[in-house]
Amino acid sequence: MTFKKEEFKNLLQQVKEITDSSKGKEEKLNQICQLLKDNVPYYNWVGFYLADESKKELFLGPFVGEPTEHTRIKFGQGICGQAAEHKEIFVIQDVTKETNYLSCSPKVKAEIVIPIFKDKGIVGELDIDSHKFSPFTEEDRKFLKTVCESLSKIF
Repeated sequence: MTFKKEEFKNLLQQVKEITDSSKGKEEKLNQICQLLKDNVPYYNWVGFYLADESKKELFLGPFVGEPTEHTRIKFGQGICGQAAEHKEIFVIQDVTKETNYLSCSPKVKAEIVIPIFKDKGIVGELDIDSHKFSPFTEEDRKFLKTVCESLSKIF
């Protein structure tokens, strides 16, 4: 567990460097997707859904991993839509047990979704799929929440 904390600490520094860079939002989000997927072995699909609160809808932003047919998701629909509607982190350790789950790939076994807030509204969310059951720990949750808090400044 200690090694994992250190690894996450190092990744947070790299996230900060990306968010502080002069690059555009899209490029920053792409780089963060790649950074997370390349460095955490059980993060098999990493992407962002951007929120349109007026339409109560999410639309697919930058991602790394297999293509998905879910390019638009209504608030409340699937895990991502539920996270947006309730404005809270959703950690699903076994997607086969979920009745309101949108399957992107039969390989996906678990998912974590972390909303990104700005001025108390939701502007997007970080969505991570894993091909392993029960991979996400409290350390993942804390780490990804911190990533999303630092990302809020680029929106």
